[in-house]
Amino acid sequence: MADPVFYDLCVHCAPDGKSTQEEMVAMARHLGFGGIALTNHSNSDSLPKGSSDKGFEVLRGVELVSSNPSKLHGIVGKYRKKVEILAVHGGDEGINRAAVENPNVDILLHPGTPKGCGLNHVLAKSASDNNVAIAFDMASLIMLRGGRRVHSLSHFREILALARKYDVPFLLTNNASFSYGLRAPREMMALATLFGMERGEALMALSETPAEIIRRVRRGNNFICEGVEILEDDPSGMKGEDK
Repeated sequence: MADPVFYDLCVHCAPDGKSTQEEMVAMARHLGFGGIALTNHSNSDSLPKGSSDKGFEVLRGVELVSSNPSKLHGIVGKYRKKVEILAVHGGDEGINRAAVENPNVDILLHPGTPKGCGLNHVLAKSASDNNVAIAFDMASLIMLRGGRRVHSLSHFREILALARKYDVPFLLTNNASFSYGLRAPREMMALATLFGMERGEALMALSETPAEIIRRVRRGNNFICEGVEILEDDPSGMKGEDK
């Protein structure tokens, strides 16, 4: 069996972070990743560019920041065709709901609210139906201390239980904004056991799930369902063909 290819789909670089795109890529490659998505916040000065070089992928992404749930769908539409990975910065119940109900969203980050983990059975079901992945931010386990770390672990356990029950896709991310904030995939998998994630689940969260998100996005609007795809400039005039 081939070795898994690891991805971190929520990484920030300058001007949103402290390290340049080149520094983030070099460190991620060194740590054993096969690719990263640079998801600078939508309110930062600029979005990084994607690239692919010698077996390492750099995907162009964005982490949308909005305080208005009713406007989030419009912002998603604005960025969807500009980036490969589209994440939403949660933490508000309305924003969380708008994110998981929108199939054009790839990832919900930081869903936790002052009242709890930020998800419930209804939102988990919506995330599952719309293939919106929930990201577990390993940086919160590394950087936080005391009661705040305990609360983060508790919220992660709640989210994991909901994800298992409703078959919600989930990811592990460093959410790093500087190169030395990145951790190797095996370290991230070990950290995930602190809130009850099994090794197989953590492996999937770093390899199969992000790879599926990338495949789905790259199929784009031409994809109808498995085996059926719209062909560009089809001389027969047919809009779809069974592959």
